[in-house]
Amino acid sequence: MQGRWSRVVRTPVGLTATVLVVAVVALACLGPVLWGAGADAVDTDDILAGPSAEHWAGTDNLGRDILLRTLVAARLSIVLALLAIAIAVVAGLLLGSAPFVLGRHAGRVVTAAVNIAVAFPGLLLALFFAVVFGAGATGAVLAIGLAGAPAFARLTQTLVAGVAARDYVAAAGMAGVGRIRILFRHVLPNIAEPLVVNTTIGAGNALLAFAGLSFLGLGVQSPSFDWGRLLYDGIGAIYVNAAAALTPGAAVLLAGLAFNLFGESVAKGLGVPVGVGPRARASAPPAPATAPEPAVRDEDVPEPSSDVVLDVRDLEVTFPGPAGPVRLVRGVSFEVRRGEAVGIVGESGSGKSMTALAITRLVADHGRVDASRLDLLGTDLLAPDTAVRRRMLGTSLAMVFQDPMTSFNPTRRIGAQLAEVATHHQGLTRREAMARAVDRLTAVRIPDADRRAGQYPHEFSGGMRQRAMIGMGLMGAPALIVADEPTTALDVTVQQQVLDLLGAIREADDVALVLISHDVTVVGEVCDRVLVMYAGRVVEDLPAADLATAARHPYSRALVDAVPDMSTDLTKPLATIPGRPVSPADAPPGCAYADRCPLADARCRTEDPPLVADSRRHRVACWHAGEPLPADLSADDLVETVESL
Repeated sequence: MQGRWSRVVRTPVGLTATVLVVAVVALACLGPVLWGAGADAVDTDDILAGPSAEHWAGTDNLGRDILLRTLVAARLSIVLALLAIAIAVVAGLLLGSAPFVLGRHAGRVVTAAVNIAVAFPGLLLALFFAVVFGAGATGAVLAIGLAGAPAFARLTQTLVAGVAARDYVAAAGMAGVGRIRILFRHVLPNIAEPLVVNTTIGAGNALLAFAGLSFLGLGVQSPSFDWGRLLYDGIGAIYVNAAAALTPGAAVLLAGLAFNLFGESVAKGLGVPVGVGPRARASAPPAPATAPEPAVRDEDVPEPSSDVVLDVRDLEVTFPGPAGPVRLVRGVSFEVRRGEAVGIVGESGSGKSMTALAITRLVADHGRVDASRLDLLGTDLLAPDTAVRRRMLGTSLAMVFQDPMTSFNPTRRIGAQLAEVATHHQGLTRREAMARAVDRLTAVRIPDADRRAGQYPHEFSGGMRQRAMIGMGLMGAPALIVADEPTTALDVTVQQQVLDLLGAIREADDVALVLISHDVTVVGEVCDRVLVMYAGRVVEDLPAADLATAARHPYSRALVDAVPDMSTDLTKPLATIPGRPVSPADAPPGCAYADRCPLADARCRTEDPPLVADSRRHRVACWHAGEPLPADLSADDLVETVESL
């Protein structure tokens, strides 16, 4: 951080702006002390005198030195501008954070009000508020502050929305942490830099705006004076003594330029975007909540036994869309037993991650989760939220997210984030919780865990962050670990280390594991059972050992064939799945895979096959399960097929 701030003053513009800001602040502090008496000295024998050796900028209509009054006016000008920008920032933070704190419906009203306010030019708003509050310094401060609030509110809304989408914010909400605490603990610290940059630039703009109001007679009133008031007094004598107007005008220009250049330099040095940017388009209102169409339910799901950790029946996840509710997960049913590893595979958009989010209760507020049963260790996850349920989720369920960099708060140390789990859910003291955090980091094979606990997430490598994320899940005594693409963006060596660690934890503590991955090879090696998902539903459920050789659904077989191995013929093109995955908003009436399936017929395009058991441990949803694909047919079979067509 220190190095990033040092980059601000390394450039000529940054150094110049820093020197100017320091000079302006020093002038505001020392000006009235050094020249206050001289600025108020009245000399009726030297009224409206021009520039001279004694009075460099001349005198006013009472013989007072204009240059000294300009120097002394720096304090009031800058203090009032800073008060105005403080009001703008505080009001902007309150309005910008309101959608996050209040929730979707009330937040939408605040967002609409901010959008309307941003549409008006700031100067018009300032003049409007100045008329409302009346002439004077107090009215001008309120006017400029409230006029600048909509811009800061828009900026805050954008920044808060970006951070609120991070995994660690969702995890804090699942743990029962209140929205206000999440805002101050996790959100605001991560948007501080762009707010500081824009506040610095806003201070320069507020200074110019305040001078403008005082020049118009709506700001500081006599006998007090600021730069705008001096400019107003000097403009009447500009043809007699131009310096009377140019001196305070130059002070306003230099001070405003100093703050703006400093803000720009800070933004460039820190890599922070400046300003609110173009207004986002108003999103279409969500469709009214209606009952979703009946889903194809999975059949032949056995009743849960005593060793079942997770029991999911008829799970559906629905989000509002422009044309009506969109079902991203459709009638998914499965169970996970103690010590069992269940893999979920499928292409992007198949509903794998959304299923995991529904299980862990991390679906966004505007999403709807329905199920005939969604139990973790016998506790109904769809029941109303209680402290007992939050504690159970915080200690018995561990979630390993796809990107560990978004799973950790970048402004807090790793050890403190792990320790928070123990203090919040297990009632440990800070010292005990930190000792537990170090122990868990050691357990996930992070060397020198005591020192590493005091480091920030960016100081960890990708593999270490992922192991630390697993360590956070082990702060309690998890019965289930849900790992959503835990090896994404890691090199193969680190991938194997993470998978070995998950396997070791599963064996040591009899922990159930749900592993989500695009890589069918990884799932086949790590898991006991595999769920193949397509278009939001499970199309095949089979033992992992049978995935490569005994998969019966054409989509499952296509996924396996698309992964090259040592026996792949390099002289031929790699196998691919033709076409594109089905959009959840445009699911066809029959089998969703029909348009890409070489075995599809008229029945496939009109009737969606149920997921039924064709053996004790094998379920498949296909009207042509196990039939040979065209590439598997012999020459004689191919001739017969062509003749029949």
